[in-house]
Amino acid sequence: MNTLFIINPISGKGRRAKIKAALEGSGHRVVVTEYAGHAEILAREAAEKVVVAVGGDGTVNEVARGLLGTDKTLGIIPCGSGDGLARCLGISHHLSKALSIIEKGRTQPLDAGFINSRAFFSVCGVGFDADVSRLFAESGHRGLKTYVEQALKLWADYKPDTYTINIDGREWTQEAVLITVGNSNQWGNEAKVTPHASCCDGHLDITILDNFHSIELPVLATALMAGHCDISHRVHCYTGRNISIKRPHAGAAHFDGDWFNTGDTLDISIRPSALKVLVP
Repeated sequence: MNTLFIINPISGKGRRAKIKAALEGSGHRVVVTEYAGHAEILAREAAEKVVVAVGGDGTVNEVARGLLGTDKTLGIIPCGSGDGLARCLGISHHLSKALSIIEKGRTQPLDAGFINSRAFFSVCGVGFDADVSRLFAESGHRGLKTYVEQALKLWADYKPDTYTINIDGREWTQEAVLITVGNSNQWGNEAKVTPHASCCDGHLDITILDNFHSIELPVLATALMAGHCDISHRVHCYTGRNISIKRPHAGAAHFDGDWFNTGDTLDISIRPSALKVLVP
């Protein structure tokens, strides 16, 4: 069965050339996106039954959005800055192994989350990480090094907001550095901010980080990268299907590596088994 490969021309330039070379003469169709949102249109209009996103979480998000409501299957060749969804699904960054999954992998259901009607498939949230996502995008540079630099710069004088949080009818108010809602278990680069999340269990995982002293940052960062951030007394983890987050003002939020401006209320929900994805 022929497959459509949708390639983001910005993500993983070296890998992109290798992928195009590997696909030459394969009989599959390969298209390079031309503008933001193009991948969603290509995926929605594709005649192929398997549509592969070649890029990072943003590219995967666009392609997956285009497949919602269809019987097509999503494939992923990860080559972004973080690749949180691919890592959560166990999809290899080695090109030959990732291509093997497209050819021989199995399909599994993939849940879809929605934040103020915007679909996400990895994580979304508000607070510090949303503000870092904005600064990261505005910097014009990619990669983990830039992300860490922007995070440290912002943290120097960061003032946490107070949020009213409602998870499936349970409501409370608290100050928080960030609130991250995960369909997958991580931001990317194995930073497991929602360590127990599964992409196909029908619910979302919520991590709330209390304000903390800068001296605690190395311990928190180590636990995050080890997949055990929930052992910290500064971290609170919950699960739910319908989440409402209210803050004192409008501002940034993020989903699947991208940021957007939105109002003072975030409504987040999940649609179980919204589409199919190829996994090892």
